[in-house]
Amino acid sequence: EPTMSMMFSINNSPFYGKDGKFVTSRHLRDRLMKETEKNLALRVEDTGSADSFLVFGRGILHLGILIETMRREGYELTVGQPQVIVKEINGRKSEPFEILVVDVPQEYSGKVIDMVTQRKGELHVMETKSEMQHLDFEIPSRGLIGIRSGMRTNTAGEAVMAHRFSEYKPWKGPIPGRSNGVLISKNQAATTGYSIDKLQDRGSFFVNPGEDVYVGQIIAEHIKPGDLIVNATEGKKLTNMRASGSDDSVRIIPKIQMTREECMEYIQQDECIEVTPKNIRLRKTILDEDDRKKFQKMLKTEEVG
Repeated sequence: EPTMSMMFSINNSPFYGKDGKFVTSRHLRDRLMKETEKNLALRVEDTGSADSFLVFGRGILHLGILIETMRREGYELTVGQPQVIVKEINGRKSEPFEILVVDVPQEYSGKVIDMVTQRKGELHVMETKSEMQHLDFEIPSRGLIGIRSGMRTNTAGEAVMAHRFSEYKPWKGPIPGRSNGVLISKNQAATTGYSIDKLQDRGSFFVNPGEDVYVGQIIAEHIKPGDLIVNATEGKKLTNMRASGSDDSVRIIPKIQMTREECMEYIQQDECIEVTPKNIRLRKTILDEDDRKKFQKMLKTEEVG
C-alpha cells in the first residue's frame, strides 16, 4: 500500500528541452502508466492540470528510483515535495508510522535520540552492543523526510540507519521542517566568480561559477530563515586602475553536491526539483517573484476566510 505521494509535472523551466528527448505531458503520462503495469506498489492519478500527475509510492526511495530511471531514459520532468498519505480511521485523522532502527557509536547516541524525538519519534528499545548503541524508534513517515542528511552530520557519518513501514496511527501534529531559507537567482545568465565570491557570506552555494541559472532557480542555502533574491551573474567592471593580481585572490568554496534523494528531502512546499538527463536543479514552483507574492497573499486570505 503506498504511503507517500509526489506531484510529477512536465519541465516548464526556461531550460526545458535542452537535455532530454521526452519533454511533453503525453510522453510523461505514457511512461508513468507503463510503469504501473510492472511496479505494483505504484499508483498514478490525473490531476486538474493536463501537465501534472499525482504519483503514489512506498516512500522516498521507491519514488526516487522511478525518477532516476526516467532521467536515464531521456525524460525531463519536475517533481514536487513528497507528501504522506493521510487516512481517516475510526473518525480520526491518521498517518503512516515507521520503525526506525539506528546503530550508532555511543558518544553520538544522545544527538540521535534528540533529533528523532524532535521529529515526533518515540524510543522503544535501547541496547548496547560492544561500542555501538542499538536504538529502535517509532516515528511518523513525515519525520523521516530530510532526516538522512541531518543524521549524517550529527554522527560524523557513522550511523547505520534502516526503516520499514509499521502501521497507520493518529496524526502527531506539526513537525519542524528546514530552518534556513534559500538564495534565489534574480536573472537568467551564467554565474560569475566575482558575484559568488561577494555572496559567500550569505549562504552555501549549489552552483559553480560559469553555470547557467534562470529566474526563480534556487542557487544556495541562506544562512538565516527566509528567502533572499540575489544577483549571482554580475560581471566585474574593468577599469584601467585595477591591480593586476587582485582577481587571483577570489577564493570560492566548491558547490554542495546533492543527490537526487537529498534534493527530495530538502525542498519545501513551494519548491520543486527540475530533473533532466544531465542536470538536477532546485527551483521555486512559481518562478516569478511578483506571482509568488500574489499566490502567498491569496493563500493567506483563504486561510483567514
